[in-house]
Amino acid sequence: MPPKFHPLARFTVLAAMMLAGKAAPAAPSLVWVADQGDGTYKNPILYADYSDPDAVRVGRDFYMTASSFNASPGLPILHSRDLVNWELIGHAYEAQPPYELYSKPQHGSGSWAPAIRYHAGEFFIVYPDPGIGIYMVKAKNPAGPWSTPRLIKAAKGWIDPAPFWDDDGNAYLVSAVSRSRSGMKSTLVLSRMSPEATQLLDDGALVYDGHAADETVEGPKLYKRNGYYYIFAPAGGVPQGWQLALRSKHIYGPYERRVVLAQGATGTNGPHQGAWVDTPSGEDWFLHFQDLDAYGRVVHLEPMHWENDWPVIGEHGAPVARFRKPNVGTNYPVMTPAESDDFNGPSLGLQWQWQANPQAGWALPSQAFGLLRLYNVPLPEGYVNFWQAPNLLLQKFPAPEFTATAKLAFTPRGENDTTGLVIMGADYAWIGLRKRDAELRIAMVSCAGADSGGQEKEWASLPVQQPTVWLRARVAAGAQVRLSYSIDGISFVELGAPFTAKPGRWIGAKVGVFARGSVPVWEYGYSDIDWFHIQPN
Repeated sequence: MPPKFHPLARFTVLAAMMLAGKAAPAAPSLVWVADQGDGTYKNPILYADYSDPDAVRVGRDFYMTASSFNASPGLPILHSRDLVNWELIGHAYEAQPPYELYSKPQHGSGSWAPAIRYHAGEFFIVYPDPGIGIYMVKAKNPAGPWSTPRLIKAAKGWIDPAPFWDDDGNAYLVSAVSRSRSGMKSTLVLSRMSPEATQLLDDGALVYDGHAADETVEGPKLYKRNGYYYIFAPAGGVPQGWQLALRSKHIYGPYERRVVLAQGATGTNGPHQGAWVDTPSGEDWFLHFQDLDAYGRVVHLEPMHWENDWPVIGEHGAPVARFRKPNVGTNYPVMTPAESDDFNGPSLGLQWQWQANPQAGWALPSQAFGLLRLYNVPLPEGYVNFWQAPNLLLQKFPAPEFTATAKLAFTPRGENDTTGLVIMGADYAWIGLRKRDAELRIAMVSCAGADSGGQEKEWASLPVQQPTVWLRARVAAGAQVRLSYSIDGISFVELGAPFTAKPGRWIGAKVGVFARGSVPVWEYGYSDIDWFHIQPN
């Protein structure tokens, strides 16, 4: 069963954050709140790309992690007391190994579906890098610090691992395989693991073959209840798949099969890959994702109960759109992951990620000046477009419709020094300031097929007389984007062509800021970002 209370975990999330030197909780989102304020919630509970979510309960606290692929810091850690209101409290690593490899963007690689568990007074996250193998990190405090990632199994294509400690003290790890890296697919593997989760003790055994009925079975999670071992696993592919429950009296099988969650007549496509958790009151719930293209893999919460030792998820096996909140004994304040940032502290907000392992000199947050200084670092060798740029500072789309606005002041020093606001994906668009022929100009630029070597196209450009501007991206339904600027912070002028945001590789589109240089200079120019706000349209 999901892990129960352990005395060492008797701390509140605020205390955990203070120990980790983190800031106090941010204000709730203005664009998406799942808690309806009447004892119910709406799905998705997180309208943001927390792909492949996994969660664990420790006492009265719930902790979630998710895939982060090539973005750093990676493996987000979220906290909740009621499974509806979530706060981002940290990441499991600041940079991912191999460090030199991930100093450059490696789209689609990096940390795939992780699993978080609590055992013997410590939190463990086991995650795969599909090109390398399976890693483990651990921490006493979920807000950090976490240990340095440790490779516990070198095996290309082994993905979606989840650890399990049995009642007899033996430890195991269940995983799937990726055809693109291993040549195998639709296969679940069970391996023996050291109790400390520091290594796998064998090369695994086949416990389920999905080729007949469950093509592309992956994302397994292993649990135990009433003498049965259960493997929860999605199948059928991300956009259109379903959620399986497999059960057996023996950990190595054979396993019986049942589909326990599918789209049915609902609008929630491909509901799968997630986590079973219970509440202190004894209720059962299931967290999973739904793929929404440019918006990424958003997180849903489903009620769950048991019939004849089989889980029943949602309403008769179909996802719910709205439901009563979990019974956790009391009501907790509305809370959402941070979005806006006034850059008034000595560190970046937890919502921000770079497109590769960060390097000193890309950015300097300043509590003294209340801003974030982004430097016009020269473009990397072989640069074609932003797909190769490691120093994009980005965050997830937070809602189906929203407006992102940034105020910045630009100090360019080299020809073609550029700064701006970007909507990033396989296609991207930006609006910003650029120095050209000793003149400062504001431009709107887009790039189609960035992931396949596409070239930027400038749609509009005009001179400006001042280095301080307000830049805005308005995202409407269907990820339709209009970019605009203001020279007074009041009146905004649309510039360039409409743009449709596209997902990246296995991730949703992102929004953020950037500064780039293109020629050698005696000193880098820079962009001072005063603030970045997410607001309703």
